[in-house]
Amino acid sequence: MLSVFVPGPGGLTRVETPAGAIVPPEAVWIDLLEPRPDEEKSVETALGIDVPTREEMREIEASNRLYEDNGILYMTATIVTKLDTDLPESTQVTFILTGSRLVTNRYTDPLPFRRFLAYAQTHPAACNTGALLFVGLLEAIINRIADVLERVGADLDSTSAEVFAEAHKKRPAQRDFREVLGRVGQSGELVSKARESLVSLGRSLVFVQQTTNSQLTPDVRTRLRTLSRDVLAMSDHASFLGDKVMFVLDATLGMVTIDQNNILKIFSVVTVFLLPPSVVGAFYGMNFEYIPMLHETWGQWVGLGMMVLSALVPYLIFKKKGWL
Repeated sequence: MLSVFVPGPGGLTRVETPAGAIVPPEAVWIDLLEPRPDEEKSVETALGIDVPTREEMREIEASNRLYEDNGILYMTATIVTKLDTDLPESTQVTFILTGSRLVTNRYTDPLPFRRFLAYAQTHPAACNTGALLFVGLLEAIINRIADVLERVGADLDSTSAEVFAEAHKKRPAQRDFREVLGRVGQSGELVSKARESLVSLGRSLVFVQQTTNSQLTPDVRTRLRTLSRDVLAMSDHASFLGDKVMFVLDATLGMVTIDQNNILKIFSVVTVFLLPPSVVGAFYGMNFEYIPMLHETWGQWVGLGMMVLSALVPYLIFKKKGWL
């Protein structure tokens, strides 16, 4: 889908552009969302640019993602989408700064784009040039990642409290850590995707600040430097959250191991308790003629008493030593 936006007195305004039509000269943002080949061709012809294909956008080499051609800046960044689902995904978005226009090529519709578009439609100062649109989109993307990292941090705090604070309230047989492990794994996936996106955005910010494009006014460059510092700080925080994910994961697995050991200890203790009575019962169950108290009327009660006593003595010894 091809969307063309022009600045208006109230903010950014979308104009209808039929397929194959010439891009209006006053357009500042040309957005390609899952574009058809004819839409890509019309934009390339109208602006004299080369829109990267989806396969080219997935290249990881910096020379294929960040480059300048005849004064036109091509920047492909990896951003994370579907953050509110159980399966977040990483996707590529290409930003092309050509003169005073911004061209975006993407194959998904992430929330930061929708939020920024709604903002730009009511704030004229945010959409005068392509450079301002580019910075605004980056700010929206980075703010979204910041929200995700804050949510992950809160989830990890809640999970940590559940693992440690609730440990003494439930018996091992009543505790099921499968849900906890699922939440920790989801948090780890979000942190991993966010770090990947931050690294890609950081590379794009460094590249665009090193260019001499005349559209990058001092105000734009100041905002880019601020974004670079934000990305660096968030990368450090994401690394911290990654370490915390590993800590909570190790702690949860440790609790699982402790519960398993406690259950096995119970079986071992029960085996020790029942072993002496089994020996007594086996002795008096042997098929010999001369066995003590075999023909006494009270012999069975003595045998049962010996069984109980042989089980009680190990229990008292274990209890005294603190093994139970």
